[in-house]
Amino acid sequence: MKTVLLVVGRTVESHYIAAIRDYVERIKHFISFDLEVIPELKNTKNLSEEQQKEKEGELILKSLQNGDVAVLLDESGKEFRSIEFAGWMEKKLANVNKRLVFIIGGPYGFAPKVYDTAHEKISLSKMTFSHQMVRLIFVEQLYRAMNILHGGPYHHE
Repeated sequence: MKTVLLVVGRTVESHYIAAIRDYVERIKHFISFDLEVIPELKNTKNLSEEQQKEKEGELILKSLQNGDVAVLLDESGKEFRSIEFAGWMEKKLANVNKRLVFIIGGPYGFAPKVYDTAHEKISLSKMTFSHQMVRLIFVEQLYRAMNILHGGPYHHE
């Protein structure tokens, strides 16, 4: 199984880029993992929030492959403690045949058709974070989950 983090728009701040890159490399010691970036939309000033979500949604759906299990990182999703997320990942690693794709949408969230396609939704917090910060928090939590599953020293109860 391959695990993918699909994001809308590139990460621009150098400190986030470095930290995300570090965790992505750490994750790859445990699982097959890629970070895929959908370019941000151009000329969004003339688009409503709904139009922007629809256009981003089309790009997200084009990036998915048959058999993918799509998991949205969404404020209305299920919240986990780190240990619980590790258990959830363990089940996915055993049961997903193709790709497990975590998706971070654009600034206004997801289009209805993306919600319709998703298999699950996960929330990282009830708080709101910048999309760049969410990327970092997610890859850190995925690394933590892999470390928990492999009995590593990274996580302490």
